[in-house]
Amino acid sequence: MYRIAIHFIDRDFEHDIFELIRAFYPEAEFIVTYQDAEGMEPHKTEVPEEEQPQCDMEFRVWEEDGIYRIEYRAENDSGIIDAGSEKEGQPGLLQEDALLLRNPRRIRKAKKDSIKYELYKVLTKLSGKTLPWGNLTGIRPAKIAMGLLEEGRKNTEIAQEMRERYMVSPKKAALAIAIANRERDLLKNIDCDNGYSLYIGIPFCPSICLYCSFSSSPLSVWEKRVDDYLDALMKEARAVSLIMKEKGRHLDTVYIGGGTPTTLKPDQMRRLLNEVMEDFPVSNLEEFTIEAGRPDSITAEKLKAMKEFPVSRISVNPQTMNQQTLDIIGRRHTVWQTREAFYLAREAGFDDINMDLIIGLPGEDEAMVSHTLDEIKLLQPDSMTVHSLAVKRAARLNIFRDQYREMTFENNQQILDLTMQAAYSMGMSPYYLYRQKNMKGNFENVGYSKVDKAGIYNILIMEEKEPVIALGAGGASKLVIRDSQRIERAENVKDVRNYIMRIDEMIERKRNAIELYL
Repeated sequence: MYRIAIHFIDRDFEHDIFELIRAFYPEAEFIVTYQDAEGMEPHKTEVPEEEQPQCDMEFRVWEEDGIYRIEYRAENDSGIIDAGSEKEGQPGLLQEDALLLRNPRRIRKAKKDSIKYELYKVLTKLSGKTLPWGNLTGIRPAKIAMGLLEEGRKNTEIAQEMRERYMVSPKKAALAIAIANRERDLLKNIDCDNGYSLYIGIPFCPSICLYCSFSSSPLSVWEKRVDDYLDALMKEARAVSLIMKEKGRHLDTVYIGGGTPTTLKPDQMRRLLNEVMEDFPVSNLEEFTIEAGRPDSITAEKLKAMKEFPVSRISVNPQTMNQQTLDIIGRRHTVWQTREAFYLAREAGFDDINMDLIIGLPGEDEAMVSHTLDEIKLLQPDSMTVHSLAVKRAARLNIFRDQYREMTFENNQQILDLTMQAAYSMGMSPYYLYRQKNMKGNFENVGYSKVDKAGIYNILIMEEKEPVIALGAGGASKLVIRDSQRIERAENVKDVRNYIMRIDEMIERKRNAIELYL
């Protein structure tokens, strides 16, 4: 096991530094230590040298006289990076930043960009490789392109900025710019300053997938408490409706996700949707989505219940059309059930159906992904979201990693190009993009859609253009503050039992945050 030590004496940009190093060495074991820099020389450590574990690579991070320093030692090289100065001419600090140094927020961003710029160059030299998204460690690369578009930059200027400042590959820069242009066009008639979106979480699933780290609970455990959960959820919905009406906000999109919303029985689904109709102004919605998701939870009766309400967009998510992979990852449904659920949705009258795929699933190679894409093309969905596998700490794939050690996880640009070609062949083009931690291959998730079938909610939450108020266990409301780049969060507890018991506390927490920030 390759071992890397990072010793932080100054922790100001700890997350960015750690994530960039990990992006180059995703399979390494990391030993991260900290030290109070006050009154101590930056090259000293509290741990005696003879007690330190042997590492293949070491980094020490500190700030001195306004300059960030990162000392590195590897088998083939060693040295010190100087970065992050507020002074003009600092290595990695592009010249236009010198004009922005009177703004504290811009000062910090210029420092961060400078640190990551210099660190990326060293990591490229040490590892002998580059990353498709360069030194970007955040989850919203298209947001950078969108911001530059809104400043009046041309596409060619944005591409140059992404290549030179962030070392993004030309292919990924072009993708981000194309998506930003489409997003801007899709949002041009939405009054984000006075609107908001609503997320409603149903945290139950038929079974928990191998890679899942969401706030999901097996339905078999909670089946007798689903109505209790809906009672609490509806109480929160009524309260939020009044709060947002008092704020004079109009509702743009509704997204019911999870978990798996179609674990609800038809009457429970009607009960929930009736509450939404009574509490919220839904007559002029841009979009009303239910993430139906798991094919084994979709029935004709549930689809009929949804069609009784203004639900405009649903999903039928196979993840893969290879049965052996479905069995491995804990998706307890068949390929045949995916096809059946899709055709049932079409028969019920749904003309805006999304399908989610995951690239990099255990054991899947290019041929297996190609087979999945051929199957999807036969179904002809209206949109398709391609996820690169991201395994987080909470996923069983990580918790029981020894059990799955011999599995291969293949993801590369050739496979992603296959998915893009398949989308184009179905008349789709990319409309939103985001990234996650621990993504295999350091790639991205891309949503493709036909001309008038893009998921507006997906764009709004990724580009953080308006508040998203989240209801339910594990719901995290994102409050976009006007005339500011700040995002504040108000989070509900994840545990279903706690959510039910503490619903009044959740409502008050949300009320206080909305009053303070919106």
